[in-house]
Amino acid sequence: MADAHENRWVELLPGSLDTGTVFKFLRVARAGGIAMFAGTTRQWTQGRETLRLEYESYEPMALKVMHELLDEAEKRWPVLRGCLLHRLGKVPIAEVSVIAGVATPHRADAFEAARFLIDRLKSQVPIWKREHWADGLTDWIMGDTLPEADGA
Repeated sequence: MADAHENRWVELLPGSLDTGTVFKFLRVARAGGIAMFAGTTRQWTQGRETLRLEYESYEPMALKVMHELLDEAEKRWPVLRGCLLHRLGKVPIAEVSVIAGVATPHRADAFEAARFLIDRLKSQVPIWKREHWADGLTDWIMGDTLPEADGA
């Protein structure tokens, strides 16, 4: 856990993300709810077959924004532990590329805080993905939307 503190884990990693390890980190006696979202590489996107994804980031800024998102979540909900993890580099089909998770005293807060974290990460953190399509084309994407052009 490169940037792990007692109650927070923020990291950009070149290798696999282990949901079991994340769950163990989030588990704390005072928590009645743990919510964890794991985003995986899907095979089909808007009718096009994906072979793999490739992620790049401006790491210093990405880590700063990820910490700011956890700061905001901690202000809005009673977050006891939180994590934002994202892979960099190549991610094959069906593998986890991002995890947002929280532990809170009650489930409703856990669901809301985890949803907030993943939605904001996708829209605000400078991480870009490159879709490698089965037709040989590629597209660079920021956030959840595909560009209008086919890319090259």
